Amino acid sequence: MSTSDSIVIALPRGRILREVIDVVRAAGVEPEAAFDDPDARQLWFATNHPNISIVRVRSFDVATFVAFGGAHLGIAGNDVLMEFEYPEVYAPLDLNVGKCRLAVAEPEEFGARDDPSRWSHVRVATKYPSITRRHFAARGVQAECIHLNGAMELAPALGLCRRIVDLVSTGATLQANGLVEVEHITDVTSRLAVNRTALKTRSREINAWIQRFREASDAR
Repeated sequence: MSTSDSIVIALPRGRILREVIDVVRAAGVEPEAAFDDPDARQLWFATNHPNISIVRVRSFDVATFVAFGGAHLGIAGNDVLMEFEYPEVYAPLDLNVGKCRLAVAEPEEFGARDDPSRWSHVRVATKYPSITRRHFAARGVQAECIHLNGAMELAPALGLCRRIVDLVSTGATLQANGLVEVEHITDVTSRLAVNRTALKTRSREINAWIQRFREASDAR
């Protein structure tokens, strides 16, 4: 299928895909059977619309696919959108799925007596260096970021740093690794992301899909 005459929707792999695909289906887009096959290795899927296809990518890559025109629409957490701040991406709609929060955490033995208001310099492990630096800069705190793509909870135990910035849902992973939240950065939900060029050149078509996703989200 050629991307020149079709609309490509980028969806995130991982924990929020189940919630995200429910919204996609409610908007009237049904992927081919292979999408739900756990043994399938394909990443690009046809749908019940001849001119609509779905690509399944890493959650952190959705915004990049949309920004550079690989996908016309995508669903990404506002954590990803905030981290990259692509001017080519327009995010008109909060879908209210994938709810969690971005937070600062540290080992329990420090958290019990630590006062974040007294910090002047922090070393932090995170996959959100841009958000982290902006957050601390707004408080007048210098942040030295160690960029990790996963297993942030190990960083304090292995001596990389004292604190981490990561997504928190239930807090169970932090607790299991002896960490506690000490500061809230922002709430996170999944947003509909739109390529601005596609919105300009295919305005009627793209706006119609934005409206369908809005109705699907409102119905939930």
